[in-house]
Amino acid sequence: MLDRLMERKYTAKQGQYLAFIYYYTKLNACPPSEADMQRYFKTTPPTVHNMVVTLEKLGLIERVPRQARTIRVLLPREALPDLD
Repeated sequence: MLDRLMERKYTAKQGQYLAFIYYYTKLNACPPSEADMQRYFKTTPPTVHNMVVTLEKLGLIERVPRQARTIRVLLPREALPDLD
């Protein structure tokens, strides 16, 4: 299963969101909120929410709907790009 996840492709922007979620969680001991991502990427709430939904549909993250700060990246660090 891990090999299948590592082969999964994502866009450059999706990779940046994945890397942000990974590093934010590592540094802060809890996942980012959508507001944290909005501030970092300087974008709108709907844009961030749509990205989170897309990443979940692609099977790259998992989260508990309607529960704050539950996003978890399903890829190993080696499969993530560097955060720009």
